[in-house]
Amino acid sequence: MMSAFMIACWMCLRMVATQCITGGQEVFNTYGQMANWQLLHMYGFVEPYPGNINDTADIQMMTVHEAALQGAKSEQEHQLVLEKWDFLCQLELVNEGGAFVIGLQGVLTEEELLATLKVLCMSSEEFREHKKNDGWLEDADDKDDMLLSNETIRELHESWKKLLHNSIVLTQQAYISDLAADQCLIDDPVAYSKLSHREQQALQVRYGQKKILQQLLQLTS
Repeated sequence: MMSAFMIACWMCLRMVATQCITGGQEVFNTYGQMANWQLLHMYGFVEPYPGNINDTADIQMMTVHEAALQGAKSEQEHQLVLEKWDFLCQLELVNEGGAFVIGLQGVLTEEELLATLKVLCMSSEEFREHKKNDGWLEDADDKDDMLLSNETIRELHESWKKLLHNSIVLTQQAYISDLAADQCLIDDPVAYSKLSHREQQALQVRYGQKKILQQLLQLTS
């Protein structure tokens, strides 16, 4: 349990106690609520699965774009997807280097993901009306305000879930190994011990990410 936290001051770092600390008592600091990839990048270590409750996985925004294009059944639909994506870019909801962030309990970038799924799954007529109103569209059955937790993801429109599902599949395919292969390595102490420290850390990072993606995949099935 954390008993102190750090404050960056001019020319020094201050350790501020959050409770009474007696002489000789061990002091515990926190690195903050960080995913394993952030801990590895900033501090050089990871928490072995399932130790990090703040772990996350990314779905690149361009991967959702690719999934939407793959779902287009005609040149007209293909062009409509491109037009919708350009509109989302103008609203600064998506960008080429951006990502939707998924946590253990649901989507963390829910506003951006909901808006993206909504627009990309609109019919041509719905999109024209939506665009005419500068992104505002009254809808009695609108799900814009819902929280994308693991409990509510199943309530998404079927077309939204399908697009999200296909985006997860494409994300999984981008890894050099699948979840089952990583699971075997982690479950085999001998094989795991033969990995270098760097390889073990990389394994823990991608395994945690894949577990989150697999959970979301099942929720959108």
